Amino acid sequence: MSLSAAEDDSASEIHLPADIDWEMLDKSKFFFLGAALFSGVSATLYPIVVLKTRQQVMLSEIPCLKMAVSILRNEGFRGFYRGFGTSLMGTIPARALYMGALEMTKSNVGSATVQLGLSEAFASTVANAAAGLSAAMAAQLVWTPVDVVSQRLMVQGGCCSSSSGNNVQLGNAVTLKRYSGGIDAFRKILYSDGVRGLYRGFGISILTYAPSNAVWWGSYSLVHRTIWSCVGCYGFKKDENGYRPDGKAVVAIQGISAAMASGVSALGTMPLDTIKTRMQVLDGEGSGNRPPTILQTVRNLVKEGGFGACYRGLAPRWASMSLSAATMITTYEFLKRLSTKHQESFA
Repeated sequence: MSLSAAEDDSASEIHLPADIDWEMLDKSKFFFLGAALFSGVSATLYPIVVLKTRQQVMLSEIPCLKMAVSILRNEGFRGFYRGFGTSLMGTIPARALYMGALEMTKSNVGSATVQLGLSEAFASTVANAAAGLSAAMAAQLVWTPVDVVSQRLMVQGGCCSSSSGNNVQLGNAVTLKRYSGGIDAFRKILYSDGVRGLYRGFGISILTYAPSNAVWWGSYSLVHRTIWSCVGCYGFKKDENGYRPDGKAVVAIQGISAAMASGVSALGTMPLDTIKTRMQVLDGEGSGNRPPTILQTVRNLVKEGGFGACYRGLAPRWASMSLSAATMITTYEFLKRLSTKHQESFA
């Protein structure tokens, strides 16, 4: 990141990696390579998302390890990738929207805040927070329908469900529709609930992900700078122009900063994520089969296990967010450097 020159006792400059803004990127390379890289990241972390989703919709808490063993025994390795095809198809356009909104907002807000006379550190934190907020809101336009479909496929596993006709019985009392695949789920949801069914939980998704992204990107910028200031020259190597960060140190500090920023974000937004998941996956009770409201969902959770029920799936979500964030930010920074128009300028 662009933390301007500091000096050591010998007055040699310390050069941190230059920040790459929107104008410096080769857009076609940026989006093409981004789709490939983040598809790989999604595939790697998808089993943890399946575990988190199943824990959130169960009526009683099941330990994460026990559920994982049960999935492997009853469904095989494929059980950890239920709905992945649907998720992958949505990941590509959602990531494109996310990255485009992120970089454009960061560049524009960063320039505006610097012109207002704010310090570079504060301007960077504000720009990153605003970028995270706008990126999350843009991505949810695509991601919410994909989430609704893929999550319904995730919970149709043999470890926690039994099938009967066109329905799936989950746990002891929750009945879900049975789907043969992503297209079938999309068609049935659209037929029964219309477009609103595909955007079930859109409002609470925005409330969950937009503030979470703003906090995460702002925290990441702040933590990243703080760690570099504490590390000093230990993470640098000296050349004729001064001190430059070692490549391994750059990746390590990016990963640590991302994981630390994820911890607070995961803990703070977990109840909203649980409510969102249940609204998107579970159908309403009774013959009318009306979608549950936020208040009904909260009441059901509290009835099942008190306020602690809102934190079911916290362990896999925390792990998923930390691993995803550390992988994402290192991959993302690598992607930006691969996609610069004049790479020699940023070596």
